[in-house]
Order: sequence, then C-alpha cells, then structure tokens
Amino acid sequence: MCGIVGAIRNNKNAADFLIDGLQRLEYRGYDSSGIAVLNNQGKIQRIRRVGRVAEMADACRAEQVFGTIGVGHTRWATHGGVTEPNAHPHISHDLIAVVHNGIIENFAEERQRLQNAGYDFQSQTDTEVIAHAVHQEYIQNNDLFTAVKTACRRFQGAYAIGVIAADKPNELVAVRMGCPLLVALGENENFIASDVSAVISQTRKVMYLQDGDAVKLSSQGIDLMTNLDNQPISREIKISELSLSSLELGAYNHFMQKEIHEQPQALTDTIQPLLDGNFAAEVFGENAPELFKDLKGIKILACGTSYYAALTAKYWLESIAQMPTDVEIASEYRYRQVIADPAVLVITISQSGETLDTMEALKYAQKLGHNRSLSICNVMEAALPRESQAVFYTRAGAEIGVASTKAFSTQLVALFGLAVCLGCLKGLIDDTQKQQYAEELRRLPNSVRHALNLEPQIVAWAKEFAQKHNALFLGRGIHYPIALEGALKLKEISYIHAEAYPAGELKHGPLALVDENMPVVVVAPNDKLLDKVKANMQEVAARGGRLFVFTDDDSNIQPDKQVAVIRLPRHVGILSPIVHVVPVQLLAYHTALALGTDVDKPRNLAKSVTVE
Repeated sequence: MCGIVGAIRNNKNAADFLIDGLQRLEYRGYDSSGIAVLNNQGKIQRIRRVGRVAEMADACRAEQVFGTIGVGHTRWATHGGVTEPNAHPHISHDLIAVVHNGIIENFAEERQRLQNAGYDFQSQTDTEVIAHAVHQEYIQNNDLFTAVKTACRRFQGAYAIGVIAADKPNELVAVRMGCPLLVALGENENFIASDVSAVISQTRKVMYLQDGDAVKLSSQGIDLMTNLDNQPISREIKISELSLSSLELGAYNHFMQKEIHEQPQALTDTIQPLLDGNFAAEVFGENAPELFKDLKGIKILACGTSYYAALTAKYWLESIAQMPTDVEIASEYRYRQVIADPAVLVITISQSGETLDTMEALKYAQKLGHNRSLSICNVMEAALPRESQAVFYTRAGAEIGVASTKAFSTQLVALFGLAVCLGCLKGLIDDTQKQQYAEELRRLPNSVRHALNLEPQIVAWAKEFAQKHNALFLGRGIHYPIALEGALKLKEISYIHAEAYPAGELKHGPLALVDENMPVVVVAPNDKLLDKVKANMQEVAARGGRLFVFTDDDSNIQPDKQVAVIRLPRHVGILSPIVHVVPVQLLAYHTALALGTDVDKPRNLAKSVTVE
C-alpha cells in the first residue's frame, strides 16, 4: 500500500519527476516519503521525511537535489513504525538504493541470514532486507540486473521494487511480483511507477509488468527484460487514455467531493456499453457467453466497499436472474475449506484490480476447481482482470480519494447489468422488460443529479453529527448494504464510530444503544418494506432516539422534533440503492469537513490495499 516512482533521464533532473509523481501517488500511502538520486559526484543522495510529500519536497528544494537517475516512495507503514529510519528508499553500503511496495513474508529469516553475513540494519522494515540482499549479490559480479533477480528469488511474498546503484548511472532495474508496477517510455527518458497517474504528465506510452517480470532501463529505452528465471519476455506497449484533468481538483476542495459530484458522468459512461450491447453476454468479454452457459450459481469475492456492492447485487442476481448468489469477504474465504463447483461463476470486484486479499481468494478458488471467473474493475490492465476469464471495466475514471464513491456506484451498475444479462440468457426477461431496465438505467444519472442537489440540507445535518461520537445506520432489504456503506464512509473519514444493522434486528440487541445522544440514520425509500421500516423507526423514537431519515418524496414520512427528514426524488424503483448511496456519502464528507479531518487521506488507510 505504497507508491513507487523511478526515473532515468538524459540531462534532466530526475528529482523533479520523482516529487511530482509521488504527489500524484500520495493517496496510496502518506505516512512518510523519500527519494534517492545519483548526484553529479557519483553518490546516492537521499532525502526522507515523515509526513506528507510536501515536507520532503521542501527539503529537496532546500538542498537543491539534482540527479538524472533516481527512485522515490510514499509509505504506508506495515513493518516498523512511522519514523524517518523506516522511510524509503533504503540504502546498502552507499551503493544500492531500493524502494519497495508489498511485504516480504520471509524477511525475518533473510534478516538473520544477512546479519550473520555482517550486514547492519538501520530500520525495522522488511525492505532493508532487499537492499542488503541485492548488495550481497552485486558485489559478487557487478551485474545489477542479475543481482536483483538473484536476490528476488530468495523472497517470499508480494513486491514491486525499483533499484539503482551508485556506480551504474545509466541503469534502473525494476521487478514486479504481486504488486502493481509499470514502465513508461518517453523521449530520452524512461520511468517506473505503481500507477499511470504518476507518469501521465510525461508520457502516455506505458507497459504493464506482470508477475515475475524484471526490466533493466536506460535513458534510451529497455535494455533487458526477462522473468526471474532469465527467460526473455516482452510486453505490449499501450497508450494510456487517462485524462490529466481527472487528476486535478479543479473547482473542488477535495477529491472525495469531486468524485461524489462526478457520479452522474461516471454512471453514464459505465451504462453506455451495457445499452450499446443490449445486455448481451459479450459485453462482459469474448469468453462470457461460454462462461455464462448452464450456470448453477454465483460466488462473489470482495473486500470493503466492493463487498457492500456485492451484497446489494445479490438481491438483483437472485430476483432478476433467479441465480443463487453467495457473497464472501475475500480475506476470509481464502482461509477456510470450500466446496467448489465448476458450474459456479466466481466474480471478483475491486476498484484497483490489485487488492491482494481478493487476488489471493481468486487464486484459491481457481485452485479448488472454479474455472469460470469474471472481474469487475476500474483500472485497465490490473492484476485481477488478467487472472480472470472475463472482465467488465467500470468507467469511473481516476478515483483518488481513499474513501470510494464513484467506483462503488459504477460497480453497482455493472452488477445490475450482469443480472439483466443472465436473466435474458435464462429466458426470464422478455424484450419489453429488457427495454424497461434499459430505460431505468438511462434515467439513473439524472436521478443522481437530483440527489446531489440535497447537499445544502445534508450540510446542516453534518454539523449536528460532528458533535457525536457514535451513530447507527439502518436499512432493510436491498438498502441494508447502503446503510453498511454509509456507516463505513462515516467511520473512514470522520473517525466517528458507526455501525449498520438491518432495521428488523434493532430489537435483537442494538436498541440497547439508543438514547438521545445516539443519532440513527435510516435509509427508507418508498418500497415494499417501507411500512416495516416505519415500525422500526417507532422503536427508536419510543426510546428517545433522534432519527435522520433519507426517504423518497412520495413516502409520506413526516418530520417532527425527533425525526429529521430529507426527501430524495420520487422512488426510482429497482435502482434506488444507487441513488440513496449519494446522500450517505455526502453526510460522511460534510461531517468530516466540520471536524477538520483529512478527507482524502484518512489516517491509517490507503487507497490500494496490496498487502494482507
């Protein structure tokens, strides 16, 4: 859960790119940051700082750091505390500098081996093991590329690394194993990065590395590219379509605010392929028609917000496609005995496509005999799509804020489209019904725009929530996962403890928490469960609880001194969860704003979870 950059340039300062790239990658980790460049004296010059990239950048400017080759890193701490000695890059004997994303699982054994060989450790990190192991190999033959690969063969776990050597001024080595890493090709300059957003200001020509790839770069191009077994390989060069403007705040104060307001366009872009393809299986990939044939069920593996998208989709898949659907937290699934059925479609959901727990869960499922897999992902060429037989890319665009918003809503659209597709394949949906679903999708972005117009009312609620320490979120049926998502968002960015329950479960325990100091948020659309939700609201009111109700204009829920009501547009039917998630996102955002927390970079969290 870190960001890596590296550059090798002809007569241009690598430090300038490293700083800019790290600032664009800061959402991936922001406990500390650092760069190391090979300066004009042939020495590795390193600057590291605890805190944000801006502090490290100021130190670099003050010391006038210059070098045409270098590596940089933003850290989200796993091994060792948030201290400058634990910050990357790590250096061995003033000769080797390393940046690393991931976890070396056998680092303790390697550390002991290297200490026995005379190496002195200055940090608590697993990354320092890489620096010393590369140094140990390098002094044997003075071949940096070979030394890095030989060292990597000793490591267990997941990693992406960038390496430079003080006596190799035109050589940048990178290796990927389980963590994202790409090569970007410019004119007389080349780069490595964890994410294309770091390099898009310099070049759009990118090459996505795969597990086991090792590459040796000069300023002129790729000198060598092999796997860890020294077999030559090649990867396709792609032209990134990422917009530079999508990485800028523009008129917004935070990326989360920007991304909430980008949802109508993100939904439009994600809906269009479904409509253009008339919900055909081919929309999900060339192999999809065969994968979807004679399915007996669906298993969805996901984490965090994506898990809540899956819980929502379960209702659609079972009601529209009559497909038995099992939803599991990926990090739990991979550690239990599972009965596999090859006739079950395994779906993985991940914004980044690099979530390690989800990736490992997919591999586990495949090992058990699940040979039908579909990935729903927002990032082209990510690991999960490559490991899956079919893929649907959401068109959310770059999502920088750690708390996912537009990625969640576009995942829901993709999953709804899948439910309709499977329903059509099973003969459960006629042309009239299919056109009705298409029309509901077409209207969805406008319904979300109307929900965004409620922001001023939500700001007033947020000021009250900012005075609280706890909150309950309630929902029923398909809107219970939206309550879960609302509670998660509030926890993530405001640090207010929040829990979500199916409203019918109140009397089975959570009602004991309700008093005048416990705000209770209710997602209460005008659907068939509304009367049940109203009864649950009465249970709260009878105990002196204060209710904050998101409902529809036609639900006939009236405000009073115990009940605050915000009305969304008229009930939009089966796609209501996608509309109702918008106000709970805005409530979390404005509560965090009132508390003065770092909305885009909440403490202890990072965007791309590439560690277990």
